[in-house]
Amino acid sequence: MLIHPQFDPVALQLGPLAIRWYGLMYLLAFGLFLLLGRQRIKSQCGSGWNAQQLDDMLFFGVLGVVLGGRLGYVLFYQPAHFLAHPLEIFAVWQGGMAFHGGFLGVLAAMWIFARKHGKPWLSLTDFIAPLVPLGLATGRLGNFINGELWGRPTDVPWGMVFPQIDGQVRHPSQLYQFALEGVTLFVILWLFSAKPRPTGAVSGLFLLGYGSFRFIAEFAREPDDFLGLLSFGLSMGQWLSLPMILAGAAMLRWAYRR
Repeated sequence: MLIHPQFDPVALQLGPLAIRWYGLMYLLAFGLFLLLGRQRIKSQCGSGWNAQQLDDMLFFGVLGVVLGGRLGYVLFYQPAHFLAHPLEIFAVWQGGMAFHGGFLGVLAAMWIFARKHGKPWLSLTDFIAPLVPLGLATGRLGNFINGELWGRPTDVPWGMVFPQIDGQVRHPSQLYQFALEGVTLFVILWLFSAKPRPTGAVSGLFLLGYGSFRFIAEFAREPDDFLGLLSFGLSMGQWLSLPMILAGAAMLRWAYRR
């Protein structure tokens, strides 16, 4: 049995200013995006894009992540609560971000960016798809450091007790998601995109891969207490991942049939 280290979520205190580990994970994610993006630009896989455009992509992407992630949480997870307390929508410091909302926000932001630069939208999403998973991995590390989004009770040898929650042995589901949605998906996409692929194929593989890995990991993750399990014993995260799986498979089929 393992015990969660109960890290201090504040990495550095500078008087009234508190620098939190979760915020540092966001900065690390953005740094990895730029580093990997420059590597792709140097290769033929990134032909047609340059470093200045990559910086602009990050700016648009950050807006999409923050706005989409927050609105996604509001709409997907607690719409009734925020309808009754609309001002709390802006209280992002209280937590509450949804990946699927952030994903939709990034798609919208990249559509605007592609139109601005006169580029095909799918060629842009194919370019950035392999840059995303390691950023997702840093986010899951942030969840683990904060001791949030813990797993369901289990008796596996690597089960972990989260003392800040209760005394039950639970799956360290944040680390599962770190390994699946982050590291494994990154390796798959990076290798797949190293060779020329039909337009839309890399984007389709990202959708299929993330949706599948998230669907699997949700079996070990404790569902939100205000939602519980929904129809057919699936969590909200699993229901939101199913359209990604179907869309990814359809995109791959469409890309190769073209």
